[in-house]
Amino acid sequence: MNEQEFEEILQYQYHDIRLLKRALTHSSWCKEHHRPPMECNERLEFLGDAFLDAIIGTELFTRLDHSNEGKLTKLRALVVCEKALAEVGRKLNIGEYLYLGHGEEMTGGRTRESIIADAVEAVIASVFLDSDYEHVRDFVLREFRPLVDLALEGKLYSDYKTQVQEILQKNGTEPEIRYVLDRETGPDHDKTFYVHMLCNGQKMGSGSGKSKKEAEQNAAKASLEEGYVENVL
Repeated sequence: MNEQEFEEILQYQYHDIRLLKRALTHSSWCKEHHRPPMECNERLEFLGDAFLDAIIGTELFTRLDHSNEGKLTKLRALVVCEKALAEVGRKLNIGEYLYLGHGEEMTGGRTRESIIADAVEAVIASVFLDSDYEHVRDFVLREFRPLVDLALEGKLYSDYKTQVQEILQKNGTEPEIRYVLDRETGPDHDKTFYVHMLCNGQKMGSGSGKSKKEAEQNAAKASLEEGYVENVL
C-alpha cells in the first residue's frame, strides 16, 4: 500500500507514518499475518469516535446557539452515524488503501460500510496522535462540513432510532427502548447481525445488517413501517 499517496488525499503529512498504517489495518489482516491484535485499527477507532463526537458537537453548538439539547443530539447523531462516516470514507477512497485479510478482501470488505466507517474514525485518531487537536479539528470539519450543512437543512439521512424515540416520547412519557441482539451469522470477516426492538418489554420490529448499528436502524425502521410504534401509543 502507498501511505504517502493517501497522505495527499488526506491533505496531511504524518510525522510518524506508522500511525496511518495502523489506522488502515483491519483486524482480519492481523489475524492472517499472525500479528498482535493491538496492531489493528480498533483502538484508534475508539479514540476517533470520541474526537468526532466532540468536534461535530462543538460545531453544532456554535452554529445553533438557540437550539436545545435534544435537537443538537439528534443532528450530531445524523452527522456521525455509520452511513455518514462511510460516505466520507468513500470520498477519500479509503477502501483502496486498507490492509485486509484475504477472506475479507474476497467478500467485498473494501466497500463494506462498517469497515470504511471504522477506518475513518481510526484515521481521525491517528491525525490527533500525530499532531494536535487543531489539526484533527481542521481535518474533520473539512471532510464533514458538507454533511453538517445538509443536516441543518434537514436533507441528511433518516435516523430511524431517533424518530422512534421522539414519537414514543410525544405524550410526555419516557419509554424504555432496547435493541436486543438475537443472533449473528457468518465468519468473522462477513457477519450478519439480527436484532429486535423492545419498548417497555414489548417486542417491536426486527432488522438485520452487516453491523449492529445497521441492524438496529433497520429494526427501528421496521417498527415504524409495520405499525408497532403506532400500536403502542
